[in-house]
Amino acid sequence: MKIFPAPKIRELDAFTIQNEPVASIDLMERAALTFAKWMQEKYPDENCPLYFFCGSGNNGGDGLAVARILQQRFYNCSVFLVSTGGEMSADCQTNLQCLEKMRSVPIQKIETENDFPVPPENAILIDAIFGSGLNRPLEGLPARLIERLNSLPNERVAIDIPSGLFADRHTTGLAFKAQRTLTFELPKLAFFLAENQDETGDWEVCCIGLDKKFIESQTTDFQTIEPDFLKSFLKKRKKFDHKGTYGHALMIAGSYGKVGAAVLAAKACLRSGCGLVTVHAPRSAYEILQISFPEAMVSVDSHQFVFCEVPNLNKYQAVGAGCGLGNSHMTEEALAELLEQCKLPLVLDADALNLLSKNQHLLQKLSPDTILTPHPKEFERLFGKTENDFERLELLRQKAAELNCFIALKGAYTCVATPEGKCFFNTTGNPGMGTGGTGDVLTGMLTGLLAQGYTALQACLLGVYLHGLAGDIAAQNTEQEALLASDLIACIGKAFAQLHESKA
Repeated sequence: MKIFPAPKIRELDAFTIQNEPVASIDLMERAALTFAKWMQEKYPDENCPLYFFCGSGNNGGDGLAVARILQQRFYNCSVFLVSTGGEMSADCQTNLQCLEKMRSVPIQKIETENDFPVPPENAILIDAIFGSGLNRPLEGLPARLIERLNSLPNERVAIDIPSGLFADRHTTGLAFKAQRTLTFELPKLAFFLAENQDETGDWEVCCIGLDKKFIESQTTDFQTIEPDFLKSFLKKRKKFDHKGTYGHALMIAGSYGKVGAAVLAAKACLRSGCGLVTVHAPRSAYEILQISFPEAMVSVDSHQFVFCEVPNLNKYQAVGAGCGLGNSHMTEEALAELLEQCKLPLVLDADALNLLSKNQHLLQKLSPDTILTPHPKEFERLFGKTENDFERLELLRQKAAELNCFIALKGAYTCVATPEGKCFFNTTGNPGMGTGGTGDVLTGMLTGLLAQGYTALQACLLGVYLHGLAGDIAAQNTEQEALLASDLIACIGKAFAQLHESKA
C-alpha cells in the first residue's frame, strides 16, 4: 500500500471526482457511509451517545454526514459546530443543511469556552474538526477545545486524521488524542511513527473507491509491505531439491553467557528454509550448541569465551553476525577482519552494530547491500541523535543511501530503508515481541533467506513480514505478556503457510 503526502491525496480526490466522474458531495457521502459502517462494527451499542465535533472544512462535512447516517440508524447523535475562523466549505454547508432538515439531531455552535459541552462518561467523542490539510499548529478556541476533550475519560475517535496532527511532518502543537482512527483509502506517514501513537491510537484504513489507476501511476518513497508482492518472488520448492539447493549460512554469534542468542539465531535461520547452518562460536559454547540444536554444525573459535577469528568463508552463501557477540577488544578486531574478508551477503545486528558505532571508520568497509538491523537505541549510537521521529526517518534514508546498504529499523512498524531512499513499513507484529531474543530471531531469518538466494531487498521484506506474522500467530497461543523469542521460531512455518494461502 502506497503512502502519499497530503497534497498528493488531495490530487487523488480531485482526479477521482473529475474522471470517475463523481460529485465531491457524493464522494464525501461515500466516505461517511464507510465510516458509519465501521462505527457500527466497533460500537454496536445504539444507546451510547455520539458527540460529533465538526469544523468548517471537508473533514467537518464528513462528521456532519456521519452524524446524519448514524442518527438514521437509531444512534443518539449530537453535533457541535466548532468555530475555526474560516468559511464553511460548500460540501460541509450542504451536509449541515441536510442535518438541519432532519430536526432530530441537536446542533450547537461552539464560539467560546462557555459553549464547551459536558458529555456523559459513556459518550463517544468523534473528532471531525481539521483534516490532513492542516499546516500550522492549533491555537485559539480549537486548541482549548481539544485540550479539554483530551482531558475527559471518554472514548475518542478521529475521522481520517486526528485534528492537529500533521500528516507528513513532526507535529509541534496540540493534537486530538484518539483511541481509534479510521483513515480513508491510504494511510498517512505520521501513523507509522512512535511519536504519534497517543494521537492515532489503533488506526485502520478503509477503501472509499478513489481512483486505482491514479494510485498505481504515482511514485512514492513510502509504502507498506504487502503479502501479494512477497508472493510474487517467494521461491517454490521442487521435487528434486536438496539441502544444497537451499544454501549454507554461517552465523557468527555467541559469547560466554550469551550462547542463547546464537541458538535462537541459528534455529530461526534453519526454520526460514535454509539448507544448512553453521554457528561459529567460542569453545565454551560448543557443548551447549551441540546439545540444544543438533541440526546445526559448529565452527569452534580458538578463544574460550569470545569471537576472535574469522573462519574460512568459502563454503557459505550468507553470513549473519552480532547476536550475543559481546564487545571485547578481540571481537572488535575480528569484526574488522570479517568486514575486510566477507564479500558474501551479510547481516549485522546487536553487538556487531555496537562495535561499528565505536569504530565508525568500519562503516566504510561494508559491502554493498549489507543488511543492518538496529533497534532505535542502536541506530542512535550508530548515526547520532535526532530531535523527532521524522528527522530519524530522514537520517535512516540518508544513511542507507550513503552506505549503499539496507537498514531495517526495528519497531512497531519496522521500516526497511533501501539504498535508493525508499522506505517499506511492516504492519505485522505485536507488542509481545518486545522481549529478549526476538531480534536474534530476525537476524537468523534474514541470513537464512539470503543463503537461499533471495536478494537483500527480498530478504528484508520477506524476513520482517514473516517475523512479525510469526509473532502474531504465537500471540494467538499465549498472551502477549508471556511471548518468548522461541515461540516465534516455532511459528515461522505457520507464517509461511499463511503467506502461501493469503489471497489478493
